[in-house]
Amino acid sequence: MAYIEIKDLYKCFKKVVAVNHIRLEVNEGELLTLLGPSGCGKTTTLRCIAGLEKPEGGDIIIDGKSMLSQGFVEPSKRGIGMVFQNYAVWPHMKVYKNIVYGLKLQKMPGREIREKAQQILDLVGLDGLEDRYPAQLSGGQQQRVALARALVRNPKVLLLDEPLSNLDAKLREELRFEIKSLVRRMGITSVYVTHDQAEAMVISDRIAVMDSGNVVQIGNPEEIYKKPANKFVADFIGTMNFIAGEIVQALPDSDTVYVRTEFSEKMLCKKSDTISAQGEKVYVSIRPEDVEIVSEPPQAGKNLFKGTIAHKAYLGNFLYFFLSVNGSMIRAQVPHYLPQDEGQELCVFLNPQKCMILS
Repeated sequence: MAYIEIKDLYKCFKKVVAVNHIRLEVNEGELLTLLGPSGCGKTTTLRCIAGLEKPEGGDIIIDGKSMLSQGFVEPSKRGIGMVFQNYAVWPHMKVYKNIVYGLKLQKMPGREIREKAQQILDLVGLDGLEDRYPAQLSGGQQQRVALARALVRNPKVLLLDEPLSNLDAKLREELRFEIKSLVRRMGITSVYVTHDQAEAMVISDRIAVMDSGNVVQIGNPEEIYKKPANKFVADFIGTMNFIAGEIVQALPDSDTVYVRTEFSEKMLCKKSDTISAQGEKVYVSIRPEDVEIVSEPPQAGKNLFKGTIAHKAYLGNFLYFFLSVNGSMIRAQVPHYLPQDEGQELCVFLNPQKCMILS
């Protein structure tokens, strides 16, 4: 059941459309990530949910109640907790006072405040640090303070706006798992904004990919990665090889088509659900980990090409080959023990079932 419904939401700044009539649903207890590049509208969408921006059109419904159509509901009355990119903790207050500030404004009894504060300190791993000032904490600890402050009031919805982007890579990786675990344990409905596709893949139940104010695809991480809706999504989620081409023949009673590319007059590819017309301009797309290489080409087969290793990069548990094939570059992720070196020629196999057709 949808706990948050976004209906035809429209927001612009002067002549710039930031959110273009989007529709979204977030299920109760779900963590939905808004993912996309800078300027795609993800943070504006989040701020509209929070009530920090007033949209020009559409509606936002939280737990069955409209935030817009029956009068604008102020942020403080939406039952929302929010965590910002820059922590937004008060530097002159110690950790404990930062966390309980909102509870004191609600005039909650002191004993109840202390009990809730201790529970949340334990939950976010800050027990023993309550008497420190923010300047005495690491970036990760400051973000935990911000998270604790958002959660201590038991909000109906948790909104997180790029909460890990100011942290170093190792700490980001650690905290993304902590946030995911915490949200699941509490069963809180959450909307998370990030431009980091790896972060989105790890933390999300579902991902909404945004581009230029539009939602271009919604799905779980595996669906988004394995079945991207178009070239933009495929390029933004992970790494992809793109080969421009044109459909020349659809094979009857088959899930494959032939595509004319710079590699071959008839390159065999997996048929798309939406693109199959002869003459249609497309991109043949394949992930680097799906590119197969062999030192000696077999006698016959489809999608076999000769390539030369132009560059080789060692990345610990695998190698990255940049392969020159007919003057074009193909990236391949291969086992770390392969002996081939730069300048060597080898055979490249692009499995037809791994070759996606995208527009």
